[in-house]
Amino acid sequence: MPFYPEERIALFIDGSNLYAAARALGFDIDYKRLLSEFASQGRLVRAFYYTALIEDQEYSPIRPLVDWLDYNGYTMVTKPTKEFTDSAGRRKYKGNMDIELAIDMMELAKHLDHAVLFSGDGDFRRLVESIQRQGVRVSVVSTVKSQPPMIADELRRQADFFIELKDLEKRVGRAVSQRNDRDYEQFPEEYDPYEDAEEIA
Repeated sequence: MPFYPEERIALFIDGSNLYAAARALGFDIDYKRLLSEFASQGRLVRAFYYTALIEDQEYSPIRPLVDWLDYNGYTMVTKPTKEFTDSAGRRKYKGNMDIELAIDMMELAKHLDHAVLFSGDGDFRRLVESIQRQGVRVSVVSTVKSQPPMIADELRRQADFFIELKDLEKRVGRAVSQRNDRDYEQFPEEYDPYEDAEEIA
């Protein structure tokens, strides 16, 4: 990967986007291994994870993952989803975290040498450009190997480096059937953090 040993690195993980990309490739992310992988590449300053939460539910399907990440080296950034009814009368949820991610990356830029963005969202192109103007290199982690590709072409072109998520599978992934290994033994048997939260964008 394109890192130098003494680089100050921060991870900015768009939770729902990374989840969708990994699932499109047929594996789940092992967040303990992901943190170790990037910590071994340089001086990991911070690992942010962004997700919206459905607050009024008795049990939130993503809450166990959020809690685990919070206790295991990630800085969690969450906000409540907004509920709405679509044209077909179905109840849906929306919770976009783009602004929170952008503000954190811009504020932290002066303390970094390398920012790693886990998202394929083309809306981040201008953010990446702004961070680069401050002298920070930016890598984007997403995939072009899914159908359709999960990364916007303009974001891929803007990034200093594109890291194909499929190429990281052996180092940071696990099979979907292994989702409940010992790292997550306190979670329900069939735990899927975003299974009931697919409308969160």
